[in-house]
Amino acid sequence: MTAPLTRRQFAAAAGALVVAFSLRDAFAQGAAPAKLPGDLNTNRGLDAWIRIDPEGTVTVFTGKVELGQGAVTALAQIAAEELDVSFGRIRMIAGDTARTPDEGFTSGSQSMEFGGTALRFAAAEVRQILVGLAAEKLGADAGSLTVEDGTVRAPGGKTVAYWTLSPEAALRREATAKAPTKKPEQYKVIGQSVPRLDIPAKLTGGAAYVQDMRLPGMAFGRVVRPPSYGATLTEVDLEKVKTMPGVLAVVRNGSFLGVVAAREEQAIAARKALADSAKWQGGPALPAPDKIHEYLRALPSEDTVISEKTADAPAGGFNLTLAARYTRPYQAHASIGPSCAMANVSDGKFTIWSHSQGVFPLRGDLSQALGLGADRITVTHVQGSGCYGHNGADDVAFDAALLARAVPGKPVKVQWMRDDEFAWEPYGAAMSMSARAQLDQDGRIAEWTYELWSNTHSTRPGGKGGVDLLAAWYLAQPLKPAEPQVIPQPAGGGDRNAIPLYEFPRQKVTHHFIPEAPIRVSALRTLGAYANVFAIESFMDELAKAANADPVEFRLTHLSDPRAKAVIETAAKNAGWQKDAQGSGTHGRGIGFAKYKNHATYVAVVAEVEVDRGSGAVRVVKATAAADAGQIVSPDGLRNQMEGGIIQSTSWTLKEAVRFDRQRILSRDWQSYPILTFAEVPDVDVTLIDRPGQPWLGAGEAAHGPACAAIANAVAHATGARIRDLPLSPDRVKAALG
Repeated sequence: MTAPLTRRQFAAAAGALVVAFSLRDAFAQGAAPAKLPGDLNTNRGLDAWIRIDPEGTVTVFTGKVELGQGAVTALAQIAAEELDVSFGRIRMIAGDTARTPDEGFTSGSQSMEFGGTALRFAAAEVRQILVGLAAEKLGADAGSLTVEDGTVRAPGGKTVAYWTLSPEAALRREATAKAPTKKPEQYKVIGQSVPRLDIPAKLTGGAAYVQDMRLPGMAFGRVVRPPSYGATLTEVDLEKVKTMPGVLAVVRNGSFLGVVAAREEQAIAARKALADSAKWQGGPALPAPDKIHEYLRALPSEDTVISEKTADAPAGGFNLTLAARYTRPYQAHASIGPSCAMANVSDGKFTIWSHSQGVFPLRGDLSQALGLGADRITVTHVQGSGCYGHNGADDVAFDAALLARAVPGKPVKVQWMRDDEFAWEPYGAAMSMSARAQLDQDGRIAEWTYELWSNTHSTRPGGKGGVDLLAAWYLAQPLKPAEPQVIPQPAGGGDRNAIPLYEFPRQKVTHHFIPEAPIRVSALRTLGAYANVFAIESFMDELAKAANADPVEFRLTHLSDPRAKAVIETAAKNAGWQKDAQGSGTHGRGIGFAKYKNHATYVAVVAEVEVDRGSGAVRVVKATAAADAGQIVSPDGLRNQMEGGIIQSTSWTLKEAVRFDRQRILSRDWQSYPILTFAEVPDVDVTLIDRPGQPWLGAGEAAHGPACAAIANAVAHATGARIRDLPLSPDRVKAALG
């Protein structure tokens, strides 16, 4: 017998029908529905976003999730502002396939740009509806009413609260986005640094992460991975492990191998026993690690010219030609907490708790991999302890589903071990970039040619023609991965930020997309922008030196965008930039600039470094940054993103590279994949340039490229040695100085 619908489910279903019929009628009349702002366009029902609760709170539903970037707090601020309720009344529900709008992935610094924009217009329209109902109840003109913290007041003093009106508030309707939104001078919540919603549990040791989850009767799972990509399981002693203390189930499906136990240490012990008895064979060889960029450039590629400008050669001819090549290695997400998920199977339905950045696409791939309708799978987001990008979160969710299926009715929590995380997560792609430019007689860039070679930067769930879940490829009836995706401009993937914001009369930028990937890759924070900004901004410094020009002035000469100039000038001024300052041999400074994706946040960073010429070690002493993210919603949140991005970029730039040999991944722990330590964190100073009334811009990934370039340029300024290959490790620096 089918369970009755809850009130929320009934309301959602009714709302979906209202929207569906309105869309049907629009198409029947031969007109496509009007385009709505942001993610409101694909989630058009008002009640999909906001619910007015009778107990005096407002529940906001968002498909964007909290990754540690403070986005859910900022979204709550937007809703509170446009609804005219206090921030403390807002209750956020984020990333739940049973309850929230489908906003795809929380990625690309798009939470505010698309999710925030949708919520702004939805909240403004809900407020308009509520004020209209209040006008009827109070017998007053809607234009004469004021609202304070959800209480609507008429000129004579009569009041009515949203929560009283909520049963009458017909939010089961399609949004129009026609309600007026507030002007910046009216803001009371937007622009304030409110307490982050996600911080208290993290600071007090509460249940902040999926790794902290505890459910009644839960069990613990672990998986055993092959020693290398593509290896096949040929033999394993299952019976011995089944008799070990606490073991509830041992699961083998082709080359997928896992165990469920009553206690976590029992699951870990059983995993070790399985791994010790398992025998594997086969698997393709990996490329030679010291020739990886040559290997990638030699593979077949799909070549696209993504930007081209033509003009006559300068009247005085070209004065100087310069060319350079830059590289970036594979880099790991290196999540502090290994990937984790919880799954429960009851009555043939799966409930999964995951720190996936896209619960709806994950549900789609789980549906294919499990052979079930998506309506039998619910995926709920719970924060994970560390990741920006596509790490093992989606993979471990499928692991948990496979193991939970063996013990129906018992929730199973599966956490990867550290070696699972490092060896099997999809990395940020290795990249190779070549730049060539010609200067005219005045020392300006007259011609710019730039090429990049890269694999895909997204193998997230939801791709075409396959399933992007690790265990699915190792089942007895394996599923193939989805086709590699090219993320189109203007956002771009490997070619993100490959088109310079600088203005050159002659320009050609070519993206060499390489479908074949010898090592598993996907989205790492910034995608290709980190490497492209490193290459472009390093080359700009090299060109400035060739033109005998100051690096800051050289950049400003090639820019017309006043907001771009403002962040460069602000960062340089705050850093005490002196255009004639010379590097001391061990101490120097450098600048890096970019507008993320060429349509998001502007950032300029000046880095000050010290180089130990004996050991080759580089220390970033200070990073001074300026950022323009349009209208600022949360100053503290935006500053946090700039600071965090600069620190993470410092770690990538100085230390991080995935190690491998011809057989397997060698980076398996913090010794073989070191990251920046607390003692090595630079002093970071950030100035925010507010632009009231301007659209808020994606900021979470904007600082990485400029910070990397600033550090590389600072090392060159300090030592006179230009290093074009990342990371700037001690061995690489010593070799350059030698």
